[in-house]
Amino acid sequence: MSQCLEPRFVFPALGGLLFGYDIGATSGATISVHSAELSGTTWFNLSSLQLGLVASGSLYGALGGSILAYRIADFLGRRIELMTAAALYISGALTTGLAPNFVVLIIGRLLYGVGIGLAMHGAPLYIAETCPSQIRGTLISFKELFIVGGILFGYLVGSYEIDVVGGWRYMFGFSAPLAAIMAVGMWSLPPSPRWLLLRAVQGKGPMEDNKKKAMNALRRLKGPSASDKVLTDEIENNLSSIKAAYADQAEGSIFQVFEGASLKAFTIGGGLVLFQQITGQPSVLYYATSILQTAGFTTASDAAKVSILIGLFKFVMTGVAVLKVDNLGRRPLMIGGVSGITVALFLLAAYYKVLSGFPYVAVGALLLYVGCYQLSFGPISWLMVSEIFPLRTRGRGISLAVLTNFGSNALVTLAFSPLQGYLGPANVFLLFAAISLLALLFVILNVPETKGLSLEEIESKILKK
Repeated sequence: MSQCLEPRFVFPALGGLLFGYDIGATSGATISVHSAELSGTTWFNLSSLQLGLVASGSLYGALGGSILAYRIADFLGRRIELMTAAALYISGALTTGLAPNFVVLIIGRLLYGVGIGLAMHGAPLYIAETCPSQIRGTLISFKELFIVGGILFGYLVGSYEIDVVGGWRYMFGFSAPLAAIMAVGMWSLPPSPRWLLLRAVQGKGPMEDNKKKAMNALRRLKGPSASDKVLTDEIENNLSSIKAAYADQAEGSIFQVFEGASLKAFTIGGGLVLFQQITGQPSVLYYATSILQTAGFTTASDAAKVSILIGLFKFVMTGVAVLKVDNLGRRPLMIGGVSGITVALFLLAAYYKVLSGFPYVAVGALLLYVGCYQLSFGPISWLMVSEIFPLRTRGRGISLAVLTNFGSNALVTLAFSPLQGYLGPANVFLLFAAISLLALLFVILNVPETKGLSLEEIESKILKK
């Protein structure tokens, strides 16, 4: 696991940690900013709509960042995109933490969200294009561990600052120094060699000049022990694969991702991140406190402690997925995990319908859901998105998948309260269980095994079959 501590992984993955931190810290910050005693402002009396904008402002910013990435990411390159994301994280965190009024607060939330959109696009791309295929699954899945670790860290900071006057400013602002580390780290890393070669093949840069830059970048990534022959062979192999991908196709329009192999890839990747959001994770976590209270757990009376408990369990189960993804493969983890999610949702529906006298059924179902989600949809969806798209449309394809993820997240967030009021918890969980069955069928029929294959082999052996 020493590869997981390499700078080429750690600094891009900080983008995921900062995304997770925002999720965790926001839960405490919304309580603090809305409190007459703790807000430290004269504008604390926010409406439910305003409070919703505080909580979801970064989500809408991430939607904008995903759209922006679709148009400019291939031009900027993965490294510059991540440096831009870090700059937006810093500006968003400082603007939010120092906000003199509600409008500036929302501007800061949106800026931070644009950074999330760019980071969640650029990080898996950079990691996938610079790491060996044998450990690609481990490293990209480890980014999900960073996200979950960020959520847990945000919960911890929130619980520490929750009783401080103006504590929400510290919760939001604390991400700025972490983003500064990410910015400096990405500046110290080389560009993706594959991206440099891609630009040359696209005619967006001199071939020989870009080959030299790619060679230098690869040498910096592999270290001084790599021989010139090994580096040259890898550069030539990658270049041949890229040229083969472009041999019989002209440079296409922005809609090229909806054609041929790219459409197949988007169906797989986009489908996974869509089901990741619409199989009920926010709803399950929403009911976590009441389920634990019913079961007699005293810590459940404190929402912050419950959040930390769930966060710790998510972190452990994500670690299991990271350790096993390159051994067991993607499909077994996805099929097993989504099967467990489906069983858990049916159990939760049964608890609210007929098994209310057996609270430990609900606790077991809750832990089963969280554990299976972190073994499957949590890390594997983003892993598949990062490796499944053909090189010529990888940047745009991943940006569309990120857009699908954040868009469906926003839709579920908006629809949850009306659904809860109209259907009740039992029927809400039945609905999500039915969607999970569809997700399981989708995985079985459409999701391939990519374990051990290079990005070029995935394109030639799976997408062009």
